[in-house]
Amino acid sequence: MSLTLIKNAQIVNEGKVFEGDVLIDGEFIVDIDSSISSKSANTKVIDAEGKYLIPGVIDDQVHFREPGLTHKANIETESRAAVAGGITSFIEMPNTVPQATTQELLEEKFENASKVSYANYSFMFGGTNDNLEELLKTDPKNVAGIKLFLGSSTGNMLVDNEEVLEKIFSSTKMLIAVHCEDEATIKANLESYLEQYGEDIPIEMHPKIRSEEACYLSSSKAIELAKKTGARLHVFHLSTEKETKLFTNKIPLEEKQITAEVCVHHLWFDESDYEKKGTFIKWNPAVKTEKDKEGLWKALLDDRIDIIATDHAPHTLKEKKQVYTKAPSGGPLVQHALPALLKANRQGKISIEKIVEKMSHNPAKIFKIEKRGFIKKGYYADLVLVDNASPWTVKKENILYKCGWSPFEGTTFYSKIIYTFVNGIAVYANGKFKDDVKGKRLVFNR
Repeated sequence: MSLTLIKNAQIVNEGKVFEGDVLIDGEFIVDIDSSISSKSANTKVIDAEGKYLIPGVIDDQVHFREPGLTHKANIETESRAAVAGGITSFIEMPNTVPQATTQELLEEKFENASKVSYANYSFMFGGTNDNLEELLKTDPKNVAGIKLFLGSSTGNMLVDNEEVLEKIFSSTKMLIAVHCEDEATIKANLESYLEQYGEDIPIEMHPKIRSEEACYLSSSKAIELAKKTGARLHVFHLSTEKETKLFTNKIPLEEKQITAEVCVHHLWFDESDYEKKGTFIKWNPAVKTEKDKEGLWKALLDDRIDIIATDHAPHTLKEKKQVYTKAPSGGPLVQHALPALLKANRQGKISIEKIVEKMSHNPAKIFKIEKRGFIKKGYYADLVLVDNASPWTVKKENILYKCGWSPFEGTTFYSKIIYTFVNGIAVYANGKFKDDVKGKRLVFNR
């Protein structure tokens, strides 16, 4: 087994920053101390003086587009971009082609990932109006959760039958993750703007169409149903200040039955950015007002919001450059999410300890991921070494997404990922990849 010793790092873990060394033996962390001596002449020693060592980021919501939409992205390209951005594990969504709404199709995605993914992986099973029997076969030990789309993003994956919804919430003990936007509200809003503008609706109208009302109505219904049935609910990508009031910080995370996530783009952009960025920041739910953005930051910092994720959802430049009604929602983020949060840290918006809590510790806790998300003895060595004083600018030539663009193009970040270790192996080191090593299927303590 190979030994790696990381020395003199600023270790960030469980609310503390302390200088120390970490010893990796094979896949696992075997020692953490203020000073560790090299045990063997074959030990690889990395001097991390002045650099942060953090647990690998766990991104609980990505769309890597495979199978069926691989002209936009695939598991290999996007997981490669993810490890370059310090993400060591991801949970991918079911709205591929075909959709992962049977156990057989779900396992095909796992099988493919085992051959091509640079990062550790899991996939969600997709609930529909008519697959409850299949949904209940999902293995809680080996699958991240159940994903339900309660908004109009995803065609026939929309779950809008209230009787079916209650059955799903009542029948499964697995974590249910939901996209919350009210279909009827969005449709009515869209019709109104189509009458006014035709197909070429100004992008600035996007948050009016996919409105605060649409989000709140759907989120509040889902939470009400979870409370009624006792379901374990996780609400994806909050985008409004109003929704944050539905969540609590009065109990420890481990006791919460209802948890929430915010995505990087809803913390970074607001409606003033549409003029410059156009459809490149068209997401569902929509980027909304500056007041909403500040409300999301407040809820994140006071622990009503539990996780920061990406909702990485790439489309080609050609697709995104279409008129409003044809341009798809979503954008690529996995390579730049952690650098963006570290820039927010530099700006005084969030501590490095809180970033690690929301991007590493809490996803591991909420999904009950086995031996990941922390820098602890006996845990997998999923680690990221960050130089926090190394400015770089996002440009076409350093973007790793298959789609070849980023909403952060032109942005200067001040933190650079130097090493990303996945299961003890430096899969990404100083800009270079180890292409012959693949991530592992995540396992859950349930």
